[in-house]
Amino acid sequence: MLGRAGRGSLPGKVIIQSYNPDNFSIVCSKKQDYEMFYETEIELRRQLKYPPFCDIILIGLTSTNLKEIQEESIKIYNSLKKKLNPNEFNVLKPMPAPIDKIQNRFRWRIIIKGNMTSKANEILNETLKEFYKQNKKQTKVVIDVNPNNMS
Repeated sequence: MLGRAGRGSLPGKVIIQSYNPDNFSIVCSKKQDYEMFYETEIELRRQLKYPPFCDIILIGLTSTNLKEIQEESIKIYNSLKKKLNPNEFNVLKPMPAPIDKIQNRFRWRIIIKGNMTSKANEILNETLKEFYKQNKKQTKVVIDVNPNNMS
């Protein structure tokens, strides 16, 4: 069954447009082999410690000032590296977001992998409070746990 392509006994047709037609997910879709896709994907996620085997915490920064966003990203990164247990959390260095500028605002991010706990939540909230106490006018910070997209 391919979603809404067919109606009842009427046949349906699905067209997939891709630069990578040999991608595993497309091959499994073409074969309608959900189990093969799921078993392969879940094992890959287990090995790479991706959800549902851990949480991904995305700290997003936006600013009209490139120097300020770079400096603040590094401050937040260093603070979190000190406060979060390295055996429980992998804090990746700050980097420009894949789309690094939207409407004249630079975009940077810090990605953290680990299992969200109440202690980690306290640390993240503390970090936000410390940042906003500085009263930076051009830079904003948001934290998203298990974001729907990583852009």
